[in-house]
Amino acid sequence: MPPIWIFDLDNTLHHASPGVFPHINRMMTAYIMRHLDIAEDEAQRLRAAYWRRYGATLTGLVRHHAVDPLHFLQATHPIDELLPLVRFDPQLQRTFARLPGRKVLLSNGPSWYCAGILERLGIDRHFSAQFAIESADFLPKPDVRGYRAVLAHLRAPASRCIMVEDARVNLRTAKRLGMRTVWIAPGQVATPGYVDHRIAHIAQLLGLPHTATANSKRP
Repeated sequence: MPPIWIFDLDNTLHHASPGVFPHINRMMTAYIMRHLDIAEDEAQRLRAAYWRRYGATLTGLVRHHAVDPLHFLQATHPIDELLPLVRFDPQLQRTFARLPGRKVLLSNGPSWYCAGILERLGIDRHFSAQFAIESADFLPKPDVRGYRAVLAHLRAPASRCIMVEDARVNLRTAKRLGMRTVWIAPGQVATPGYVDHRIAHIAQLLGLPHTATANSKRP
């Protein structure tokens, strides 16, 4: 049977680091300054510290400062400002057109951001479902609850699923659940044991063994 692909969004399907992430980080810092009434350098320190500790700045703000998660996300992910900053591989649409199997999204971003970015990439029609951070009660990956929400929706065993991510820590959770894992890592960092395949860019998915087998069975 064709695999079920579970894709991350940022720095997996598009290059978020050059423009999108810096803009979101500036918006987060400004939000923290306003709502905690602190200086910019302290707001930047908190933003980075919570991201390192919890995997998302949002989690730290909710736990330690009672910030409303939806209000924070609406203020820091203005899709109209972010779309012009999106950069992606020109082969992305061709890759998805040729990639066999069902495809779903599992992202730490909010729903309107995920939907807007996928539409901008021109691949939204390939996804049967999108799971944003609201789907996991605002608990970001690698918290297992988001993964379990996806598996419950799919009604398929984890062994049939392939998680594609740029963040190693998120793949560790997927592997523990029984999924296969693909790490997008163009650098020279060592590959951990819970990564089944390592690729440098998304188009290389078409060369993986299970993908090649599925394509060969097409009429």
